[in-house]
Amino acid sequence: MLILFNKPYGVICQFSSDGMHPTLKDYLAIPGIYPAGRLDTDSEGLLILTDDGKLQHKISHPRHKEAKTYWAQVEGTPTQEALGQLRKGVDLGYFVTQPAMAKIIHEPPGLWPRTPPIRFRKDIPTNWLEITIHEGKNRQVRRMTAKVGFPTLRLIRCRIGEWELDDLAPGQWREVMGQSINKPGKYPASGNIK
Repeated sequence: MLILFNKPYGVICQFSSDGMHPTLKDYLAIPGIYPAGRLDTDSEGLLILTDDGKLQHKISHPRHKEAKTYWAQVEGTPTQEALGQLRKGVDLGYFVTQPAMAKIIHEPPGLWPRTPPIRFRKDIPTNWLEITIHEGKNRQVRRMTAKVGFPTLRLIRCRIGEWELDDLAPGQWREVMGQSINKPGKYPASGNIK
């Protein structure tokens, strides 16, 4: 079984409760599945869950180098020099990132509002980047954009390998084989999915 889930902002990528934040169990009542990789609590977007241990390892282990694509809303207007640094690799102190694909994009179409919204500064514009990496170090994309001078305000993972977020709204999931969102009568969500 392979589940694609649009993780909302503020949700922790675990099923056990931490007492402060919503967790995956608030959205997915499917026994025996586990996340293939993680997504920070303050990041949004595509999370893959599966009951297949080998597939989970293949998706999440850096050795297999599954490409992960993110939309990053950054503070300021990135320069060609900053984009060049992202494409070349960024020295984050304890490691240098592998070269990334990075480009400025328009705000992704159909993007949902974030709750709470990002901070807004009247005199500082924001721009969107599309960044693809093959690693997955802790808070890597945020650290990369900050290091080149353009801190990330909002981060959404839109693709992992061949799987895309597509039209899933925050809190919705889709079983890849069935291609339908939140199948009625099968694996109902226990949380607030509409």
